[in-house]
Amino acid sequence: MARETSLLPGLRGKGAGATGYLLAIMLFVMTVTGAAGLALNNGSRMVAAASAGDYVVQLPGGADQAAALEAFVAAQDGVAEAAAVPQEDVDALLSRWLGPAAQEADLPLPALIEVRMDGEAAALRSALAEEYPEAGLAAQAETLAPLLGALRAVALAGLGLVLAIALAAAAAVVLATRAALAANRATIATLHGMGATDRQVSRQFDQRIAREALTGGTLGSLLALMVLFAVSRTGGASLSFLVGGASLLGWPEFLVLFALPPIAAGIAYVVARATILRDLHREP
Repeated sequence: MARETSLLPGLRGKGAGATGYLLAIMLFVMTVTGAAGLALNNGSRMVAAASAGDYVVQLPGGADQAAALEAFVAAQDGVAEAAAVPQEDVDALLSRWLGPAAQEADLPLPALIEVRMDGEAAALRSALAEEYPEAGLAAQAETLAPLLGALRAVALAGLGLVLAIALAAAAAVVLATRAALAANRATIATLHGMGATDRQVSRQFDQRIAREALTGGTLGSLLALMVLFAVSRTGGASLSFLVGGASLLGWPEFLVLFALPPIAAGIAYVVARATILRDLHREP
């Protein structure tokens, strides 16, 4: 056939049909969900990388020893940077939890030293055990581990939701294809009587459905990307404060999102063709 012209009345016309509009909705949800999952995964990875070498040294009741402890920690092997938390910050933290009573209670305040390591913290931990046996060394990564685990779990759930929507879209294509077959049963019988093969008949359906899927999918994805862009411009950028203002979605992630419509069209073509050929082979 030099030019693809539909011989089936129910498949004539231009633009996205019901299947295209349904896939537009599904691709909209898939794009938003996929973008959220990718952003959460990137955010958790960036936070984990940024906090990998961060530690906090805490000396209970040692607020008056903060300067000496800071100098001791900074002199240890593997320590890139050490800075004592200002006393006013410690007071503000206590006031947030205890209120005005925190200043009147005359509590023994700890010395807090923020440490940035170049390597392992084993040498620092050993030195603290000898010189300041009451001091504790806590890794920021261990503190943030529950939060990062929750973010990764939500990102994985988002991936599962995308796959579930993809399966639902495939099922919708199957139903739409079978409905089109039922609506054009008499015309298909006529084409068979004229010598048309199952593959020639199938071509009347699958390419039309693939075009509808590509049109609808592109529309849905573009609307989703517009919504994501609007969210990022109106306040979504504040979500990146944990990673120093870094973007949670880069070009690799956007390329994945842009690839969703052609992937959906390809899946629709394969599913529609397989459904049509299987149903036609069952006919006598």
